Amino acid sequence: MTDFEAIDALLAGARQEVPLPPADVRRELRESLNLSRSQVAQALGVSPSTVGGWEAGRDPGGAVREKYAYFLEGAQAKLAARTEDAAGTPGAEHVVEPETDADESDEPREGTGETGEPDEVEALSAPRPCVLCGRPARHQVAGFPQHLDPADCGTPAPDPVAPSAAPSGREEPAPAESRRPAPARRDGAAGPVRVVPVGRRMQTASQDPDLIGAAVAAALEKHSGDLEAATAALVKRAIPDAMALLDETRKGGRYDVVAHPWIPDVLRKQSARGADRIWEARPKWARTELPSGAHEVTALDINGAYLSALKTHLPIGQLEHSTGFDHDRRRAGVHLITPSAWDHDAYLPNPIGNRDEPGPLWVTEPTLRLLLRLSGPKYGLCDPPEIHESFTSGATESLLEKFRVALKDARDRAIAEDDEVTLEYVKAMYSKFVSTMGESNYNRELYRPDWMHLIRSQAFANLWMKAYKAHEEGLMVVRAMGTDELHVIGDWRRVFPEGRGVSDVKVKETYTVGEDADPAAAGEGDD
Repeated sequence: MTDFEAIDALLAGARQEVPLPPADVRRELRESLNLSRSQVAQALGVSPSTVGGWEAGRDPGGAVREKYAYFLEGAQAKLAARTEDAAGTPGAEHVVEPETDADESDEPREGTGETGEPDEVEALSAPRPCVLCGRPARHQVAGFPQHLDPADCGTPAPDPVAPSAAPSGREEPAPAESRRPAPARRDGAAGPVRVVPVGRRMQTASQDPDLIGAAVAAALEKHSGDLEAATAALVKRAIPDAMALLDETRKGGRYDVVAHPWIPDVLRKQSARGADRIWEARPKWARTELPSGAHEVTALDINGAYLSALKTHLPIGQLEHSTGFDHDRRRAGVHLITPSAWDHDAYLPNPIGNRDEPGPLWVTEPTLRLLLRLSGPKYGLCDPPEIHESFTSGATESLLEKFRVALKDARDRAIAEDDEVTLEYVKAMYSKFVSTMGESNYNRELYRPDWMHLIRSQAFANLWMKAYKAHEEGLMVVRAMGTDELHVIGDWRRVFPEGRGVSDVKVKETYTVGEDADPAAAGEGDD
């Protein structure tokens, strides 16, 4: 074959990529069919986070692109057929959808969505079964498809519910939920099916599996009850299992996790073995002077520091650049600031950590919020920092809340049942989840170095606030190190509860310092 024949053969075999609808349409099609990302991912042979990336704007290639296009085409056809059926249903009326601004985005707003307040009435792009009667409805209220006009709903009026007797003998009215008509079963069986509201969708109670418990049981069975072998196997798979748990807990959430957004240069490593330009404000502070005499110091260990830090304001979408001094509390990201002077280093650590060089630096949202808080009238410890520029996105504090609660509950149960296998497994899940969401070869499903820095900084900010609380309650703070180490002098049990829960502290060690002792040298090997 000549060179020209080879080129002709190459051109003959070249195929045009199958076109795909816009990213927002892809998500809308899936949600309109009440399908989870996990279900679509399983059918296409990819991970749920990959499907989330496609719905955020990334495009698949090769054979998987053709399969995804086939799914989307079939979803459009199915929804079109449903619309035709709904149009032919007796009693169905055409509802004019309310107009919305073209530039309205899905940014978080105070009092809606993840914050716990009810959503407004929304028009559906395609009819969905009413949760009360099962017939097509064109609106949803608080995430539940239903008819706005009771006359359109085919559900008969509920029978009166007998009030339950209160302990005092007075009769109390039944809760509002018990007075609502139960949704009809789609399988035709008698009796209602219990549904649990989750954000904008609904899941049956059986759809909330205990992934952690199931994984531990399977590992113990596989290794014939060998606790050490089962623990090693679970810790080894902690990263993919954490991602699976994240996908499960995000079902029905108001916002999808954008797994691979565009990242600004300040969040990219400057060299292969170097670091990016973000300053996490990790504390490494020791008191320089102590009162005369000998003192007993207690080194306290803060439990589950990274687990608690999962509750922080995280940017939802792609980071956007801005300049100026204003801080928008509805957004989160990283900020170039010039911090103000700190005049309290003799008894409290600097909230931005130990810096060798003065001047501007890139800090995260938790660090900036801590500095702004401390500069406010309640604390008055410093002047507000000067903000030069920022990379931020609309944010919510609850993006990982269900994920955090699932891990916390499993941790609490493991401690109560003295289950060290589950405890070590859960620790590995949340610690490796945080440490590998940046540039890591161990977690390719989630690339969010901004989240990694924010969660770490939140842990450091939480430790700083514990140090401040100890100081305000009359304890003498001697050291504050890393995420979980606080050394104090005084009766700390009246300030902090002792235990193994995430809101408790436990004793790491005790030691004595005196006039000739160096508190910075005590316990130096504990980090």
